[in-house]
Amino acid sequence: MIAREEFVSRFGGVFEYSPFIAERAYDQGLVEEPLTADGVHQALCTVFRAASDEERLGVLREHPDLAGKLAVSGELTEESRREQAGAGLDQLSPEEHAEFTGLNSAYIEKFQFPFIIAVSGLNKDDILAAFKRRIDNSAEEELATACHQVEKIAGFRLQSLLAE
Repeated sequence: MIAREEFVSRFGGVFEYSPFIAERAYDQGLVEEPLTADGVHQALCTVFRAASDEERLGVLREHPDLAGKLAVSGELTEESRREQAGAGLDQLSPEEHAEFTGLNSAYIEKFQFPFIIAVSGLNKDDILAAFKRRIDNSAEEELATACHQVEKIAGFRLQSLLAE
């Protein structure tokens, strides 16, 4: 069986800056070998869904703004940098960057967490369209959508970590 420290080291960052999810998955016996992307994803999502509302909100708040100040200053996690670059968010024109910045600010003001979308397979136009559509959601609807997107991001990250 994989050691707890190794499991947390490998998978503690799958949910952005939230190693408690990997720790609890291991401690609750949800981790089964052989480790597969689907198996680890199911274990981590079970813990995420069982976390308190405040803990889940904390996970959402750990995610960076899309094309935001952390991206500009080079302070994204390697996973977030790669994901945003893959969607072309590192290639925005000044006008597009201004539009993302305005939407990020409005979204955070309304929902109290950053706009989160699994960008894998999307381009900047897809992301912008989703941003404009989702900003009109209710708080409850957007919280559920953001949590679903966080789980999708975790799935993509696990597929990369555990290429089978």
